[in-house]
Amino acid sequence: AVASAPGETDLRKMLSTLKPILHDGIFVFVTVDFESIKTGEVKLPERQDVLMEMREKEGLTLIVEKDLADQYGLKYEYEAAWIQLEVHSSLEAVGLTAAFSAALTAAGISANVVAAYHHDHIFVARSDADRARKTLLDLAERSRRDEV
Repeated sequence: AVASAPGETDLRKMLSTLKPILHDGIFVFVTVDFESIKTGEVKLPERQDVLMEMREKEGLTLIVEKDLADQYGLKYEYEAAWIQLEVHSSLEAVGLTAAFSAALTAAGISANVVAAYHHDHIFVARSDADRARKTLLDLAERSRRDEV
């Protein structure tokens, strides 16, 4: 039976308690075609070392630490900082992604978002990391003052 997803659904509460955590490290997006995996041409990191994995029709996309990608010879084009949103939003919550995306857009910051079971995760250009975190903190503060 399908039950309601746990976590917060009230947008104002989610925004006002938003705590963006900037993780140390450099993170990269890599993609590997399935044939290269099947033939063993490409060796993949152990699953516990992979931050995110998504199967797409073009191949397997991974988000891993840059050093790990380099160790395995995996190619990447984008180096990112990782911001974890410390708010336990429900998978059924409406508006959280739109709200933080709008704030980051207004600040001119590109965001690559991954929703996981417990938290949302945002990958931004390394050069934008501190500014993105501050933008998210400002969004939370405005929400606490009822300005959002």
